[in-house]
Amino acid sequence: MDVTPLGDSAVLIRVAENFEDAPERALEQVLAAERCLAAANIPGVIELAPAYTTVALFYDPMHAIKAGAPLENVFAWMEKRIRNAISKWEATSAQSINSSVIEIPVCYDGEFAFDLGDVAERGGVTPNEVIQLHSGAEYRVHCIGFTGGFPFLGGLPLKIATPRRETPRKEIPAGSVGIGGKQTGVYPIKSPGGWNIIGRTSLRLFDPQKNPPALLRVGDGVRFRPISRQEFERSTS
Repeated sequence: MDVTPLGDSAVLIRVAENFEDAPERALEQVLAAERCLAAANIPGVIELAPAYTTVALFYDPMHAIKAGAPLENVFAWMEKRIRNAISKWEATSAQSINSSVIEIPVCYDGEFAFDLGDVAERGGVTPNEVIQLHSGAEYRVHCIGFTGGFPFLGGLPLKIATPRRETPRKEIPAGSVGIGGKQTGVYPIKSPGGWNIIGRTSLRLFDPQKNPPALLRVGDGVRFRPISRQEFERSTS
């Protein structure tokens, strides 16, 4: 485990060496570390941000100093408490970490699926087979980022894994479902993007008026349910 400072109010904790070779194992390690850190209630901690192989810990230095951290080395004080918390990692990682399973309805209609044909051609399958493969898999959220609430989902069938577009689009509609390499994801808001778009959902994945604003969390399970254009229109009316 590596603990390194990110400026004067954040720490990056690397708990897994590699994501590509064993993504599920890396995810469980990250979730276990996040759970340990949350349970430790370290003074001054503001937020924990899990990612592929790391957990970023953001803290208020003044709060930590009031709790006993030396003014000249807040990081060392914080690092000691982080390592003490993570020492419970093995016991926690052996436990089952419960997570939600969210169903996302997706309309794969041609108007919404700009790149469905390209994905099919690259995989040597038909567009309908792309839809079946994409909606038939079970996914897990490995990271939230890029834009608010954007989920990077692992579990995509390798047959339809497709490199990102050489030229990103300047504008991707909110709700667009895309494939980028070996992952799939959903654009929660209108934004630029280079993923291959194969459908659209009316489900709102990011709402700043809610707490938390993001529908999905790291570790959650996701399933995509194909819907007709009529059902999509009804859900947006």
